[in-house]
Amino acid sequence: MLDAGFQSRDDVFMSILIFGNGWIGNKFLQAHPEARMSTVITTNPGEIGEILDFEEPDNVFNAAGITGQPNVDWCEDHQVETAVGNTMFPIMLAQACAERGIHLTHLGSGCIFYGDSPDPKGWLESDNPNPVAYYSKTKAAADLVLGPMPNVAVVRLRLPLDHEPSPKNTITKLASYPKVLDVRNSVTVMDDLMSALFQIMEKRATGVFHAVNPEPLAYRDLMRWYREIVDPNHVNDWISEDDLVSQGLAVKKRSTNILANTRLSEFGIQMRSTEEAVKDVLRRYADELKNGFRATGN
Repeated sequence: MLDAGFQSRDDVFMSILIFGNGWIGNKFLQAHPEARMSTVITTNPGEIGEILDFEEPDNVFNAAGITGQPNVDWCEDHQVETAVGNTMFPIMLAQACAERGIHLTHLGSGCIFYGDSPDPKGWLESDNPNPVAYYSKTKAAADLVLGPMPNVAVVRLRLPLDHEPSPKNTITKLASYPKVLDVRNSVTVMDDLMSALFQIMEKRATGVFHAVNPEPLAYRDLMRWYREIVDPNHVNDWISEDDLVSQGLAVKKRSTNILANTRLSEFGIQMRSTEEAVKDVLRRYADELKNGFRATGN
């Protein structure tokens, strides 16, 4: 019998250690229960090295990070904590992994881009970020350091959608808002992300990847499908990006952008079409609500 944390696929054994006992870290563990979870977050290089030497993973998945509670506006007033979690820790972890020949998959964010991209396909993996919010700046800083490293894959997601209700789930968030932005964004369906992450680790792919479903999603379409599939009685008002700040609903403008998913295909990794994936998630989300699923913390 294999030790916990090891998986066989085509006679290749792979051990995965997860940092970040939050929503996405636990979603990955749920999808790949053979992985192991570390709950220790430290910027002490010696302690990071001790954890890696004890666990001896082939791959590390860094899902740790500071997003703020109840939202990223928190980061504006807690800049040191945000920088430590989103910038300092990933760099320290990458260094420790490099010294041991361990492949690191770091969870990045598409929120480092604001507005329209120079390329009509969307923001490319090679584009320089233009962050506005402090959270976005700390994520961009880590990407700029980690992206070129020979043992690191930076995987950026956007607006995660999942079949289980959660405060972190974009479906749950938007359904709870009486006013919703009238915008189009790239989105990441969690099942597709979990598969892409595993394949990146398995192939030891490196560089920056945009793990978003192919087509951008208009919030008007998402909420229309939500009414059709989940709750026919749901209603909301529509507001512009300028209204978000002017009406006191946010401290800083939110990142609205479209990411081009170009590099995953280089490694034979595909994500489903956006409409197919989102409608599938909404059907399963409706089933979870019917079965009494309650959204919980992380």
